[in-house]
Amino acid sequence: MTHANIYTRKDTPEFVELSPASPATAAVIWLHGLGADGFDFVPLVDELRLPPNSNIRFVFPHAAPRPITLNNGYVMRAWYDVKGLGSERIEDEAGIRETEALIRRYIDHEMAQGVTPGRIVLAGFSQGGAIALHTALRYPQRLAGILALSTYLPLHKQLEQERSPENRDLPILMCHGTQDPMIGLDYAKASCEMLQTLGYPVDWRSYPMAHQVCMEEVQDISNWLQQRLPPVD
Repeated sequence: MTHANIYTRKDTPEFVELSPASPATAAVIWLHGLGADGFDFVPLVDELRLPPNSNIRFVFPHAAPRPITLNNGYVMRAWYDVKGLGSERIEDEAGIRETEALIRRYIDHEMAQGVTPGRIVLAGFSQGGAIALHTALRYPQRLAGILALSTYLPLHKQLEQERSPENRDLPILMCHGTQDPMIGLDYAKASCEMLQTLGYPVDWRSYPMAHQVCMEEVQDISNWLQQRLPPVD
């Protein structure tokens, strides 16, 4: 172990869960990118080097396999279909909303285990980050924040009408690579500016990298999580 935190790991067909030694007082639901699975970000938890008394449970759901139009119908794990690239892409609204309902059930599950919604962060990379933004900004109870990595805001035209009053000023950390070939920096920045225009306090960070995660970013994520989910006495 790289730090004093010791987690109990639980693997199921639907998700991977890392639970702290003491009862969890906070939770991070972390969504992977297109073609990956919940195992993708499990190793990063140690790299966060969170204080031993953080008592955060990390949940990494697996997206269901589905055909991806952009990849000639090839079946892979995905939160929704991808039909094109860029700002004029046709979005899979049905798939996005179906996954939103699924992630709400993960939030409900954490609440059933005693974690209050204000101690739950939705996190995600790429497609997972898009779902984290979409779901949290519409969720009817106040959450702790959104961690949006190498991603963009989906269904942005509907957000102003659909957004939740309870999460109208929800803290958001957006991190992006300056050389990202999958989701261009300008496209991600445009999403950030849309959110800021609607009044969301977005903390924007960029790094000299491609469609990936770097150690400087991991440190920024750790600092942000410690601010959003401080230990409970």
